[in-house]
Amino acid sequence: MTFKVAYIVSRFPHLPETFIMREMNELAAQGCSVELFPLVLQEQALVHRDASHWLEKLHEIRPFSWKSISANMTMFFRRPGCYCATFFQMLWFNLPSLKFLIRALFIFPIAVEMAVEMQALEIDHIHAHYATHPALAAWIISRFTGIPYSISVHAHDIFVNRTMLKQKIDDAVFIRAISQFNKTFLVNRYGPQIEQKINVIHCGIYPDRYTRRQKPASPEFHIINIGTLQPYKGQSRLVEACALLKERSFPFHCLIVGGGELQAALAEQINGSGLNGYVELTGPKTEDDVALLLAGADCFVLPSVVTSSGKMEGIPVVLMEALAGEIPVIASDISGIPELVRDQVSGFLAPAGDAAAIAENIIWVQAHPDKAAKMAVNGRKLVETEFNIKINTMELANLFIQFQYKKKVTAGEK
Repeated sequence: MTFKVAYIVSRFPHLPETFIMREMNELAAQGCSVELFPLVLQEQALVHRDASHWLEKLHEIRPFSWKSISANMTMFFRRPGCYCATFFQMLWFNLPSLKFLIRALFIFPIAVEMAVEMQALEIDHIHAHYATHPALAAWIISRFTGIPYSISVHAHDIFVNRTMLKQKIDDAVFIRAISQFNKTFLVNRYGPQIEQKINVIHCGIYPDRYTRRQKPASPEFHIINIGTLQPYKGQSRLVEACALLKERSFPFHCLIVGGGELQAALAEQINGSGLNGYVELTGPKTEDDVALLLAGADCFVLPSVVTSSGKMEGIPVVLMEALAGEIPVIASDISGIPELVRDQVSGFLAPAGDAAAIAENIIWVQAHPDKAAKMAVNGRKLVETEFNIKINTMELANLFIQFQYKKKVTAGEK
């Protein structure tokens, strides 16, 4: 019988979250039946090619629709004690954060309708990507249905606002951490008793989709950065590094690929630094476009920083993509990044926010192409073995099935 897993995500489609889409696709390819439940269905001008079929089959839950109201009334009259207890416990656990409390009130009726749908679909397991609102929905659904749930923890969902995080972790059958850094962070915060519950399974890519192509000879050194334009991504530090390169008459061209809140500020910084023609903001691109742009790069730079709120990277998938294409990588020495970019082995690590160090590393890569290429080859090998979507998704699927089996055995014993 086909194993059925429900994926809960914050929003869909969401251009930066290719890793979730790939994971669902690979689970389906490995024989699982995957049902997608986004909390928010959003419209985007750019949609990845692989997202199209998910748009056709996802479960759209409209809050406060007649269907949602009916599902909540049915659940209330069928299980009034569970309904009230779950609702008030949710409120109590989210009281420390007004932001989370308001969103919890929005999520609760959605989760109740999801619970009704998941029971009808005979879902075996629920997996929530992110420990914030998707995990809250999974917690609520599991309370009503008894369907076990797990959580993938990434970055901001555990580093910034940890409202109700302990309760979600305690009630999950397992936690999937995308880095050893995340696992250590959670164990240090919540104690060694949760260590066995946390499994480190990296996100992954299909390495064969990224091949190193022969670039035509060019007098310019081509630098690329890909990511949403947000403060923790640190693109302003890359612009500062580019200004230092220009001062030293280093021949380069830099592409910053992505969209976001800092677009106007970065454009102003580029103009104010006299870097028009040297640094280009391309806007957001699809997965296919990103692969083509990476193939033309001499060096990939990820200048991430930790913001004052604690917001920082997990292990950015774009680093895996760059290394799969055997592109020399320079990245910040923060969070889980050193698990992929091993300094002077698979790339270079620079202190977060250090524009001068970024510039020096770029110059070194250009001056030592053979040594830089060898590091990039090492990086691809690492991606193939530890960040391979097929291998890592199989490990995750085995955990889903393992905990479903344990649930059946326990139920049989009762």
